[in-house]
Amino acid sequence: MNKESIYGLTFDQLTAWLNGHGFTKFRASQVWEWLYRKRVTQFAEMTDVKQECIALLEEHFVIQTLTEHTRQESADGTNKFLFKLQDGNLIETVLMRHKFGLSVCVTTQVGCNIGCSFCASGLLAKSRDLSSAEIVEQIMQAQLHLDRLEQEEHVSHVVVMGIGEPFDNFQNMTDFIGVIKSQKGLAIAARHITVSTSGLANKIVEFADSDLQVNLAVSLHAPNNELRTRIMKINKAIPIEKLMQSIDYYLEKTNRRITLEYILLKDVNDQREHALELAELIGNRRSLANVNLIPYNPVDEHSQYQRTDRETIRAFYDTLKKQGVSVSVRLEHGTDIDAACGQLRSKQIKKTKELQLG
Repeated sequence: MNKESIYGLTFDQLTAWLNGHGFTKFRASQVWEWLYRKRVTQFAEMTDVKQECIALLEEHFVIQTLTEHTRQESADGTNKFLFKLQDGNLIETVLMRHKFGLSVCVTTQVGCNIGCSFCASGLLAKSRDLSSAEIVEQIMQAQLHLDRLEQEEHVSHVVVMGIGEPFDNFQNMTDFIGVIKSQKGLAIAARHITVSTSGLANKIVEFADSDLQVNLAVSLHAPNNELRTRIMKINKAIPIEKLMQSIDYYLEKTNRRITLEYILLKDVNDQREHALELAELIGNRRSLANVNLIPYNPVDEHSQYQRTDRETIRAFYDTLKKQGVSVSVRLEHGTDIDAACGQLRSKQIKKTKELQLG
């Protein structure tokens, strides 16, 4: 049986576990520092921790459970990792370079059941949730890659926008945030962490009540129910009216800005009338909402959608601006290495199946 990864424990959980086995909070602090500050990959490397404690940890836990299956590096410095889990499943993680620092985009599920009609990740149905440890280790693997470069670089920002719906794996996702925020460890600032959801309204409410102080992005992608249902099947269960109610609760409860993600699909949702309708939908939420326009990355399996041209993107942007809506266009990273989320994973699985059939 596979041992549990120690990355799955928050600091309080680690402290409680060690206390239950006769060790003090000081010992937990030592172990935590070795894991996240010194970033050891073997318990035996914790040289100032008592041997009895090392033996206990080795009996019950492992540190690493992910293995690097493939890594692609873009001309702009973006690294896309394909990791193999202990059960053989594959997940993607992306390390991106920005002017403001280094960010990692993490995956929360193996596959996705949301079923957005334009998304490469949704081509493969969800088979399971990732544990909090498996999500944490994606950050650690990216940081260890940076450590090997010996340039004193550190992950400063995290986006929970990879494969899967984070709010469909809520507890593991929030435990992950607790680990990476810990000031005793990675100390990634809450304001530098963003969680994205396709719009699970009840979980947006729970997220607001959790007081995690991290950022929220909602994948909206359409200004009305008819269009959103056509491209995002989740809208059948959670229509825009219900989604906006949960967003209102979040804004009132937290007073934090929210990002509305809007992927631009040529001749589908990118016309002036769509921008005007979107501005109307946002309404009096303008002061706490920002629309993030996302140029579409075409994938072979969704050939019905094409990328909006630059002129149309600019016109959409300008229309929103004139309506007093805060708006930005997402900067692209790794366009030369299968930039669409889930693309590397789906291609690798397809290649594996072809080899098996051959």
